[in-house]
Amino acid sequence: MAEDFARAVEDGLKLAKRIYLGKDRGLVAPPKPLPPMEKSPHLYLPSAPMVYAVIFDPRIVDNPDIPSYQPHVHGRCDPPALIPLQMSGVDLDVDCYADTAFIQVSGKWRVHCVMASRSCDCRIAVPMGDQGSILGVEVNLPTKSYSTELNGVEESKGIEKIARPEDGGFLKTHIFTLTIPQIDGGTNISIKLHWSQKLSYNEGQFFLTVPFSFPEYVTPAIKKISKKEKIQLNVNPVIATGILCKATSHPLKEIRRRAGGFSFLYEAEILTWSNTDFNFSYCISSGNIFGGVLLQSPSLYDYDQRDMFCIYLFPGSQQSRKVFRKEVIFVVDISDSMQGRPLESTKNAISTALSKLSPEDSFNIIAFSNETFLFSTSMELASEEATERATEWISMKYSVGGGTNMFIPLEKAAEMLSNTRGSIPIIFLVTDGAVEDEKNICDWMKKRLTNGGSLCPRIHTFGIDSIEVQMQKLFSKGLSTVLASISIDAFDDHEQIEVYSSCIPDLSFESPLTICGRYQGSFPDILKAKGILGNLSSFIIDLKIERAKDIPLDRVLARQQIDLLTAQAWFSEKKQLEEKVLKLSIQTCNICEYTRMVLLEQNKIDKATDSSGARKIPKKGDPHKMEDSEAPKKVLLQSLSVGFGDLIATAENIRPGSEEQKLPEVAEIFMKATSNCCGQICNQCCCMCCIQCCSKMNNQCGTTLAQLCTALACFGCLDCCVELCCPGQDGQ
Repeated sequence: MAEDFARAVEDGLKLAKRIYLGKDRGLVAPPKPLPPMEKSPHLYLPSAPMVYAVIFDPRIVDNPDIPSYQPHVHGRCDPPALIPLQMSGVDLDVDCYADTAFIQVSGKWRVHCVMASRSCDCRIAVPMGDQGSILGVEVNLPTKSYSTELNGVEESKGIEKIARPEDGGFLKTHIFTLTIPQIDGGTNISIKLHWSQKLSYNEGQFFLTVPFSFPEYVTPAIKKISKKEKIQLNVNPVIATGILCKATSHPLKEIRRRAGGFSFLYEAEILTWSNTDFNFSYCISSGNIFGGVLLQSPSLYDYDQRDMFCIYLFPGSQQSRKVFRKEVIFVVDISDSMQGRPLESTKNAISTALSKLSPEDSFNIIAFSNETFLFSTSMELASEEATERATEWISMKYSVGGGTNMFIPLEKAAEMLSNTRGSIPIIFLVTDGAVEDEKNICDWMKKRLTNGGSLCPRIHTFGIDSIEVQMQKLFSKGLSTVLASISIDAFDDHEQIEVYSSCIPDLSFESPLTICGRYQGSFPDILKAKGILGNLSSFIIDLKIERAKDIPLDRVLARQQIDLLTAQAWFSEKKQLEEKVLKLSIQTCNICEYTRMVLLEQNKIDKATDSSGARKIPKKGDPHKMEDSEAPKKVLLQSLSVGFGDLIATAENIRPGSEEQKLPEVAEIFMKATSNCCGQICNQCCCMCCIQCCSKMNNQCGTTLAQLCTALACFGCLDCCVELCCPGQDGQ
């Protein structure tokens, strides 16, 4: 889908050259597609929030203010071309709380490429940063407004209108798209986009990257159009002290500093929009592990009226701490569905992970499908020679067919790590498949790990639906443990405390650790965290307890809570937990497995009543503008959640994203036509081959086919050939 989107944008840029910009043009030239030598498959994917005109009929492409009377264009764009709309203003608001950022982008776009008498769909694209999660979209038009909300899956079944897959979903895991229907040419569109994302962390520094690099062709070409760019950043380090700002990509000015954080502002009239992502980093000055506890009472609208707590642990600087010696086993799926990019990305990521091991670490690799293949019959020390052999071994592995039997390799890995002493045993499971007995596997592994003591194997799972960089982050985090076997003393003795995580993860140099939950009654006055350091000595730290101030703790913790509770609900199959996740998802606007996103359409009316006598209500802040009081129209978007796996796809070794697509309309028409005429021409003709061929043909080939069908009409196939060549009323 991402590559199709990029090609559609390239086609749109070619169409946009038809638009006459007038004599009052500024410095910006009409958009030019790059020459073939400079192209890449993802060149035209959005690197900042963007809006595109969806063009099926190229005849409607023109300047809505100054008609250019271009030569008539025949044909249709199928798939449609995407013309990037010009932007006249953008505000970026960022609120950071420790490792979580909430982003709001407010922008103004204009449908500058469609005749004033015609209309088109407009597609919004929202690229997000690390672990981005879309929270909502608001669109304001002169006569309508649109917004998104979350409904429960059962409630959503009552919505009759269902959007097409291309009208709302994810191009890639970090790019969300949403289509707004039929907007008139020349219309100004105001849009607000909301999402959350994570800050990366390394050696005491937090790094924020927000996609904010706009291509030059979204800058209005007219000189007199004012272009204003604004960035506001608020940083609250939560429990950390000694904050120091390190770097920023844009000229921010500090406007406020207080005990709980600081604020920055950048605002300017510009000639062209930002051509670089917004980057910001700040440092926490502490060489040792430190932490604290935040408490917060629930809001009146919270479905759970128990108080919240959040424990933060920060790893400090790497120079002052020793990481654990590690025994690592990579368990890699090489079934047919992994062939191609998924397996190649896995190989590259494992090669990088092997290079990060220390000589005193040990490792092994187990590849599996229906069979199991071992790099070595025993654990190997991570010498340069051994890692080179392992890299060569895994690079030679290719998909060998068969199903996905992951229990045997996991059992073998756990057995090889059963006698680990003085090191951290780690299993990385990399697969794209779902298996029938996965709950039994989880239950078996949980029991085995429970009986394995404080340094039992750590299992990191990674489903192949992301990119190589994300895999490397997972490996890097798993290999940089600084504090293991963490426990909180009061949790075992306090029945009124619910911890959302069934077991507390290790603390890594790559990320601070967050432990969250709810409690009833009084919280302990004293809290201690215990663990084991890299040199195998014991570690104890007193955690300072304080009330959260100016921190929306429920929003900050929402994504983590939803993920943890969803895993528990899946494993336990408890409806009560599913209901808890559903309510939390709707309350915090975070997508989950039990909710669906809905697009709401609301008409605006300027008069107090319409011809039907329906009552209108004044718009807030303006008593002269009126809004319709009727319920908004609802459109149900396709499911945006990850899901719990597809057993059929796994059994049939279907690669991720390669599911068979429905045949296009023209191919379906051709199937009807060939059923009447092809058999008369050649008894050996395969209609399905023709259909698959036609669904991928280019325009020139389509013209040739139309001419052929015209000739065939002379042999008594006139009706079916006319249906093939002229499927629409407009004669296209």
